[in-house]
Amino acid sequence: MNIEVIAAEDSAIGMICLRRREVAGDPGHSAFEITVDHQFLMSSLVTASERALAVRALELCTAAAPRVLVGGLGLGYTAQAALASPRAALVEVIELLPAVIGWFERGLIPLASELRADPRLVVRQGDVYQHLLAPPTTRYDAILIDVDTSPERRLGEVSVPFYGEAGLRACAEHLAPGGVLGVWSAAESPEFEQALAAVFARWRAEPVDFENAMLGEPETNWLYFGGKPGD
Repeated sequence: MNIEVIAAEDSAIGMICLRRREVAGDPGHSAFEITVDHQFLMSSLVTASERALAVRALELCTAAAPRVLVGGLGLGYTAQAALASPRAALVEVIELLPAVIGWFERGLIPLASELRADPRLVVRQGDVYQHLLAPPTTRYDAILIDVDTSPERRLGEVSVPFYGEAGLRACAEHLAPGGVLGVWSAAESPEFEQALAAVFARWRAEPVDFENAMLGEPETNWLYFGGKPGD
């Protein structure tokens, strides 16, 4: 199976690599992948749950023209799903790694041209967790977090406070009335559910079942939502 390394750079979380892999059993079809220190992080073959994160959050929020904050650019599928909603007025992405933003700006990731053509999209470098733990300067109708593998399996320790009650209360201050927080997780997290329940009167955990095309077997990811009461 052929793998082409498109770009590789040192980053705050290790050696991050963008590569293209031939899809087994599908000649002529390639998948894009991101790895960190040679460990798999994401693939363009497996995007069902991250797209569902944006779709469900926008279904749950009450704003007529939602302003959306996305934590993590990655390969761009969460942002793409948010922009697919004609209701979305703004989709602002905060990405930690300058390398990933550089790949996006140079058109190396598969959705770059489509995303960059949409005037509703803003991409900026920063730490979304630090942003949400600080006092708000802007309030959003939907906040989508698709960064860590799960609340227990994190890419770094800076996000630890976010998953507790105090962190979620700080995050809720960034939501407009009727706004929704959505968090993606590769696995169920009962402890995070307890924190959500303590902070949000309206919250839910939704499994997303799909066929993992990389592994050729079914998989389940989890989406967590907390809703802020409207005025």
